[in-house]
Amino acid sequence: MSADGTIPATLTSGDLAARESAGGVADFVALLKPRVMSLVVFTGLVGLMLAPGHIHPFVASVAVACIAVAAGAAGAINMWYDADIDALMTRTAGRPIPQGRIEPAEALAFGIVLSVASVVTMTLATNVAAGALLAGSIGFYVFIYTVWLKRRTPQNIVIGGAAGAFPPMIGWAAVTGDVGLGALALFAIVFMWTPPHFWALSLFAMRDYGKAGVPMLPNVAGKRETRRQIAIYSALLAPLGVAPYFCGLVGPVYAAAAAALGLVFLAGALDVWRDGLREGSDAADFAEPAAKRLFGYSIVYLFLLFGLMVLDRLPAGVLP
Repeated sequence: MSADGTIPATLTSGDLAARESAGGVADFVALLKPRVMSLVVFTGLVGLMLAPGHIHPFVASVAVACIAVAAGAAGAINMWYDADIDALMTRTAGRPIPQGRIEPAEALAFGIVLSVASVVTMTLATNVAAGALLAGSIGFYVFIYTVWLKRRTPQNIVIGGAAGAFPPMIGWAAVTGDVGLGALALFAIVFMWTPPHFWALSLFAMRDYGKAGVPMLPNVAGKRETRRQIAIYSALLAPLGVAPYFCGLVGPVYAAAAAALGLVFLAGALDVWRDGLREGSDAADFAEPAAKRLFGYSIVYLFLLFGLMVLDRLPAGVLP
């Protein structure tokens, strides 16, 4: 990415940088990474609902909207910075900037404006702590993960995963003005979930990452080590899912369900490990059926886990 925000010509169709943007609403929405945003919004909402204290429903809606906009803004800036490698990967080549539907400078400006608007609105609508955490989450994702870690170290997902773990704390702080033990427990769950989730993806997408020169763990340390790390992090994640119960946030039915979901996650990780014993499993073109299953389940797992927390907090106690 050059200093003026254009994509190097060698990675585009020659005159892409000079083309007039033809981006429509759908393209600008795509810049926000809506699928990622949905998970971020949901975990932020759960943090807000579990926090002790009271917040007006309208203010709560504004806070959740700010979390959504901030996540999208960080995604837009990420797409601006990573447009060169996005153009090289099959999984991301269809994004608006590599396809020339949105100019890089437009994406950057879009992300910056939304970032500032979300942080200012959150601060004015709730409190300084929530605004500061929101700003920190954007800065962490853009500068620590995207700019510093992603292209330099296979630990990019481990350290950079903190950015995706901020939303529950932000939602919590919007209510309380601080970060309590319960918020830290929610942060820890998402933080520990991120490595096995993305490393499962990287096992069957390692050719894509290799083409772009992104040092994901399978490309640097090999598939065997990646499978081992997935198993280790999954074993640490399973008990963390029960942590909200010990923090007094939820009841025993949640704890039992969370333990069961964690054991299924761990079983999936062990399946990934066993896949590594199959002949040819270290090859880049190995289909990785177990990793694909774990990647899909990891998304379901997080939604179910946080969804059960919401059910536990509904009036009349849906969960005893």
